[in-house]
Amino acid sequence: MKNTVILQLNYKMSMQQSNYIIEVKGVSKFFGDKMVLDNINLYVKKGEFVTVLGPSGCGKTTLLRLIAGFQTASEGEIKIAGKEITQTPPHKRPVNTVFQKYALFPHLNVFDNIAFGLKLKKISKQTIEKKVKAALRMVGMTDYEYRDVNSLSGGQQQRVAIARAIVNEPEVLLLDEPLAALDLKMRKDMQMELKEMHKTLGITFIYVTHDQEEALTLSDTIVVMSEGKIQQIGTPVDIYNEPINSFVADFIGESNILNGTMIQDKLVRFAGVEFECVDEGFGENMPVDVVVRPEDWYIFPDSDASQISGIVTSSIFKGVHYEMVVEANGYEFIVQDYHHFAVGEQVGLLIKPFDIHIMKKERVCNTFEGELTDGTHVEFLGCTFECLPVVDIEPGTKVKVQVDFKDIILQDNEEDGTLTGDVRFILYKGDHYHLTVSSDWGEDIFVDTNDVWDNGDHVGWFMHLWMMRGISHWEILPNFSPIPRQSTHLFILLAWPLSQQWYVSYWDILLPIF
Repeated sequence: MKNTVILQLNYKMSMQQSNYIIEVKGVSKFFGDKMVLDNINLYVKKGEFVTVLGPSGCGKTTLLRLIAGFQTASEGEIKIAGKEITQTPPHKRPVNTVFQKYALFPHLNVFDNIAFGLKLKKISKQTIEKKVKAALRMVGMTDYEYRDVNSLSGGQQQRVAIARAIVNEPEVLLLDEPLAALDLKMRKDMQMELKEMHKTLGITFIYVTHDQEEALTLSDTIVVMSEGKIQQIGTPVDIYNEPINSFVADFIGESNILNGTMIQDKLVRFAGVEFECVDEGFGENMPVDVVVRPEDWYIFPDSDASQISGIVTSSIFKGVHYEMVVEANGYEFIVQDYHHFAVGEQVGLLIKPFDIHIMKKERVCNTFEGELTDGTHVEFLGCTFECLPVVDIEPGTKVKVQVDFKDIILQDNEEDGTLTGDVRFILYKGDHYHLTVSSDWGEDIFVDTNDVWDNGDHVGWFMHLWMMRGISHWEILPNFSPIPRQSTHLFILLAWPLSQQWYVSYWDILLPIF
């Protein structure tokens, strides 16, 4: 498989070596204290169809509005066709926008809606009539110029909105979820029409959506966003087959995402089984995330050819294929296949090496910045916690505190927790859920749990001092100088082996001090 990091570096280099019509450099946007966009860098080629894809609240519409000029960037600069336009008002930018709610003028008919911008430019009536009729032909509405827009269907109104945008011959067409209000069949028809329009017009399209299938269908390039940051940029094929992290893998299509161990180059272990793969360069015995798409599993009656044997626990007909859940080795696997296997059947699963995608883990535990207050207490997340005795670090020293994902316990009642937060991302890993909790202290907390939670749940949580192989999983690491979060600096690890008896008696006094 290709190395995704190299793909993205090559993408940036190609942008720098070729002509591009839009440059977004180091752009951030704040609303009060809330950062909505965080250091966005994006380069768009002339004539390209770029889709900005992400969940609600990720910042994609804000980015589009900054390019359109409806809002201004707090930091960074935006260029269109080589001209710096960060503070330029919308009507002076060579762009037009198609809005989700169309924004048609209800008191004007179809012709006058489309001609509105041309009339503002004081273009001659003959030229306006020629351009409007050409735009109507482009969107397939040549017989509708004198119709009342309120009498049109949703799809027809969307065509009018697109015609009004393209009649001005912009260099860039911005589309903010323009098909969201349409029914499924009409949306698919409009997708094909948009793709054909883009090919005919030859202008740059920037399209915002949360619909993954729409992005894969329409785009030359997809920009995946989450929480105000760009997660990955690439072609639809690259984004689908080579996701850079678990968010992209989970958000684009369906995936089996599992914890694994890269034993050596081209050999990975997950779900208790060793599999050949094609990935290299991860090191030996390194923790990794493993992605297998449901359609890449081969499913058949259990036999000696099976790499994994399991039981079908769910089988749903999806029209084109069956979607089944197979339970094996304590894990659940989603499998999509044309062949049907009934619930309760014993089946075998097989995966080919090139269908296994390996991703470097973003983190292996929670890491917090804190301060050692004395030999037995450490302060982080706004609280002081008792820790194991520390003899080689001076009080007041800045330290890093590491806590395993499984050692953070969530509570329904926030009053039962030491701290509180909101669940905002849930990833199923085959045998447990991996949650991201945004704490009220402003830090992200990562939790492994078998309990079922929903996005947006407000929870209380506390930390366990838990042990594995006799080593405390709360580890104090001295940090004698300010180090960036993504630094590759090594820290000295101080940990103490404890007996189970000591652990039990110590846990009795492990309480936060406020």
